[in-house]
Amino acid sequence: MSETTAAVLDCHDVTVRFGDVVALSNVSVSFASGAIHAVVGQNGAGKTTFARVIAGLIDPDEGSVRISGRDMPKGSVNDARRAGVELVHQSFALPPSFTVAEAMQFGGSGGKLYTRSQLERRWQAHLDALNINVKAGQRIRDLPVESQQSVEIARALVTDAKLLILDEPTAVLSPEGAEKLFQRIRHLKSAGVTIILILHKIREVLAIADTVSVLRGGKLVEGPVACSGIDADKLSELIIGPSARPLDEDDRAALTGSASSLHTHVGVSGKDGAAPPILDMKSVSSAPDGDGPPLTDVSLAIRPGEIVGVAGVEGNGQRTLVRALSALADVESGTIALDGRQVTTLPLQGRRIAGLRVIPFERNVEGLSLTSSLWENWSARKLLQGSLLSWIRPSALRSECKSALDAWDVRYATVAQRAGSLSGGNAQKVILSREMDEDARLIIAAQPTRGLDIGATAFVWNALDQARRRNCGILLISSDLDEIMDICDRVVVMLSGRIAGTFEPPYDIARIGAAMTGVTHDR
Repeated sequence: MSETTAAVLDCHDVTVRFGDVVALSNVSVSFASGAIHAVVGQNGAGKTTFARVIAGLIDPDEGSVRISGRDMPKGSVNDARRAGVELVHQSFALPPSFTVAEAMQFGGSGGKLYTRSQLERRWQAHLDALNINVKAGQRIRDLPVESQQSVEIARALVTDAKLLILDEPTAVLSPEGAEKLFQRIRHLKSAGVTIILILHKIREVLAIADTVSVLRGGKLVEGPVACSGIDADKLSELIIGPSARPLDEDDRAALTGSASSLHTHVGVSGKDGAAPPILDMKSVSSAPDGDGPPLTDVSLAIRPGEIVGVAGVEGNGQRTLVRALSALADVESGTIALDGRQVTTLPLQGRRIAGLRVIPFERNVEGLSLTSSLWENWSARKLLQGSLLSWIRPSALRSECKSALDAWDVRYATVAQRAGSLSGGNAQKVILSREMDEDARLIIAAQPTRGLDIGATAFVWNALDQARRRNCGILLISSDLDEIMDICDRVVVMLSGRIAGTFEPPYDIARIGAAMTGVTHDR
């Protein structure tokens, strides 16, 4: 930082402990005013803890925080906000039943009463000033995820924020949504707002940030350094740290965001298309499910050794597709076959016995019981498949669980610890160890890398590749078009509950994007 550039943030020897775990260790860093600063690191590196310390949500055990030259009382959200600090969390906090205007006003009325029309006019002007194309009278639950995030940012800027912290802002966005967000961030920078971005994707860091700082194991190992003076390879090495083995081609592709070679590993039967499909959906239509639009005349086949990607703007039937395949949404017409066996009327247990496995959208809601132990979560697959005997020996299940978690390189203390104590990457590995067993035939991977660091993302990608090599069929649902095009053998686009297009390599992102928005319906 130039000596003539004022520091909006100064952290000195900040240490945070949670019991015996040191989340941040003697972190000292200064961020210049009026710039975009990226903070990167693997899951568990301390990024979110760092953001929450700055926002006054966590009281550091040691060290100090200064905002614009002013010492901040420890753990004081109000003081941080008065100093101009606002934090937009990765998990949105807007009440779904509120209108946009009500959410914007929530907690900030000062006792003054407004009519609904007054409230909507007031906040519509604020949204328009920020070029946010949202109507103040819309319900939060009716907004696409990109618009919900825009409202979160608009709400954070109500207080005339000087320092805006965005925690994993692109994790739920499509590439188009991420670019729109970056345009808004650049606009805020030009207006004098300092932005701190907690990010995972290196290409995004290099595309948007002025500086980058790297946390590893709770320590600041680099930065802030100018992004113009660092490349993707160097940054990935700083994030991962000293490695026991050199990165292979697939790992490095995942870390840097370049095209992966995974799509070249298609199994022979999947590649030649001669083998009967593992999944065969024919003209499936579903009942309204409350979790997205119903499916309408969906036909989809996946062959052994094939990864088929599902692209689309979120909320266009991807969740309904997964629920219909998992026997959680009613199928009104059409048929579903797994490995040649009709399963249309079978419950989830019957489909799992037939080889269905699901890595769900929300790992901490649908995938794991956070208050239950690791071994109880892992053993759920046996219960779902009806393979537990009347007499259960917990000691045997704990031993099996330990062997599986060790094989999947899960970092844990004991199988008795709660699942909620794990980082995102390790939580996902627990789910992988449970779902990707030797009896799996069709693996549904729904947003399997969302919110994961680059190392965990590479791990998931390689796990999917290994399953493909075993001639499993894989259905990958992802909002990350780069991920889909890197590792999938075929891509289908969902729009309003229908298949709006089918694409094969070499992929044309413009045609896929057009199908996602309804401009064309190429098949």
